[in-house]
Amino acid sequence: MRLEQLQAFLAVAETGSFQKAAHKCGVTQSAISRQIQGLESDLGVSLFHRSTQAKLTIAGDRLFPRAKKICHEWQTATQELSDLMAGKQPELCVAAIHSICAYHLPPILQQFCRDYPDVQLRVTALGSDRSLKVLKDGLVDVAIVMNNRFLTTSPDMVVQVLYDEPIKLLVAAKHPLAVYDAVPWSELVKYPQVVFKDGYGMQRIVQERFERQGVPLRAALELNTPDAFRGVVRQGELIALLPEAALVEAYPDPTLAVRPIVNDATTSANPLFDPPLTRQVVMVTTRDRLQIPPIQHFFNLVVEQLPSQVYQHPLPPVCVDS
Repeated sequence: MRLEQLQAFLAVAETGSFQKAAHKCGVTQSAISRQIQGLESDLGVSLFHRSTQAKLTIAGDRLFPRAKKICHEWQTATQELSDLMAGKQPELCVAAIHSICAYHLPPILQQFCRDYPDVQLRVTALGSDRSLKVLKDGLVDVAIVMNNRFLTTSPDMVVQVLYDEPIKLLVAAKHPLAVYDAVPWSELVKYPQVVFKDGYGMQRIVQERFERQGVPLRAALELNTPDAFRGVVRQGELIALLPEAALVEAYPDPTLAVRPIVNDATTSANPLFDPPLTRQVVMVTTRDRLQIPPIQHFFNLVVEQLPSQVYQHPLPPVCVDS
């Protein structure tokens, strides 16, 4: 049984004539007759009384509402797909790390809303690993996260590198490490830390670097937002390793100090060539989603605007007491 057979059946049933049905469908009467004969052969029943007017048999009468529903559902499905490819989707869902949501996305979101006023934008702040999971599960359309090559290697994934940023040390202004212009790893490892919760890419980066240095990470507390980190570190005992974007509000805070980290011979096998601690921020979607106009437009807006925001607004320099 094929869709065109059901459509021919409905046309004959609604017009009461094979000739009128052919005219309605824009085909020859013989084509309509073949479609009906094929449908009757597939079902093993007669659907019409052949007389001066085509009238439904009992079987035809039973099939009529079902055929109408099937054809209506098909028409609705094709229309929805056509609307989707024309950019008429009801919403666009984005998952992004907190610093992106707080500092870089707002002007991009406003521009997108102006360009696509009928598309409802939904943005959720999540950790990198969690964002990639909900993207794979189909719950969001785009994820802006810290790169994790283990979660983005699928051929269906499109990964756009946005920028790299350094990871620095956040301490209380009166903390012993605040006296350094740049804090050596050999001193940093002596203090307990506040770290990101499991599922956040930053936790993985910090853990991997400590393992590389061959020293244990003294994780005393897990948090997940920059303001929570600032509040805890401000108390004076704990320290935190945070990406540059998460330190924007820490720089002007007189109760806090931000310091770069340097390798030294005590903790690094090769301090001259051991790479600095950084994170790479990427935007991820799937190839099929990137064909949808609103998603493609949002993707392009981020690529065009985010780098200029990151680099044209330099953070304040570190002030070191003499």
